Amino acid sequence: MLDKLSKNEIINLLPHREPMLLIDELINIEKLKSAKAIVNVKKNSFYVQGHFPGQPVMPGVLIVEAFGQAAAALTAHGIDKSTYENKLVFLMSVEKARFRNPVVPDCKLELQIEAIRSHGRVWKYKGEAFVDGKKMADAQWSATIVDRK
Repeated sequence: MLDKLSKNEIINLLPHREPMLLIDELINIEKLKSAKAIVNVKKNSFYVQGHFPGQPVMPGVLIVEAFGQAAAALTAHGIDKSTYENKLVFLMSVEKARFRNPVVPDCKLELQIEAIRSHGRVWKYKGEAFVDGKKMADAQWSATIVDRK
């Protein structure tokens, strides 16, 4: 099993495309259990251009989106292709989201994610976001795999 997924490999697993594909790499993959996602937060990223001019910050809602994308890639990478082919992963709930420090460009945001449990097509995850070892955010969330229409 691969220990690392590049952005191109992530594109093959997820329906997200630029500019909404936020994760650049998935590393330290433990099949269907955990992984670390890398998000390169740049000064020219679409979400920092107007949030906030003169003092750019990555929106917290996009940190949660990046958590979700990382979890979807971890899950899709670990399950049989026929299970996720022609499917989408939808966020169902976000719980206990805390934003502890602002994420400012240029930095490498590291998301440590873990699958807590699964029941059928519903998965529950938790994650923590770090920059240079400092915790920036954490959350728990649930997602489901649904058929594409």
